Amino acid sequence: MNVDWLRELCLSFPGATEQIQWGYDLVFKVGGKMFAVTPLEPAPVYLSFKASPENFAELTERPHVIPAPYLARAQWVALETRDAVPRNELAGLLRESYELVAAKLPKKLRESLSSSKLLQSKHSRRKPARKKASKRKHRPSR
Repeated sequence: MNVDWLRELCLSFPGATEQIQWGYDLVFKVGGKMFAVTPLEPAPVYLSFKASPENFAELTERPHVIPAPYLARAQWVALETRDAVPRNELAGLLRESYELVAAKLPKKLRESLSSSKLLQSKHSRRKPARKKASKRKHRPSR
């Protein structure tokens, strides 16, 4: 698992963005809220992400998976090595992290994320809009 795979996966989620934050951390966000963080330089933690309360408890019992520094109170876990969690399982955990964060966004923003792909397909099939007939009445000049 490498940063390119991680970027491709995280950016495939609707409305996901990335940015460099805190000097050298690559942060993945949805609606301006973080759902995953990975350092781009050597660090004690390879990847951090939000987990459900059940997964948080289960994951932190595994070797090389710890409560995320500074974010553990919000149910974030941190992987100390690249192979702490198998790639296919990690893909599901990152999707869950995205969904947990997206679920807390304002309703209007959540709806725009879920319909963004639908809107793109509708725009490509949409017929041109017709001009409405003017309803202006002519008044005689005085």
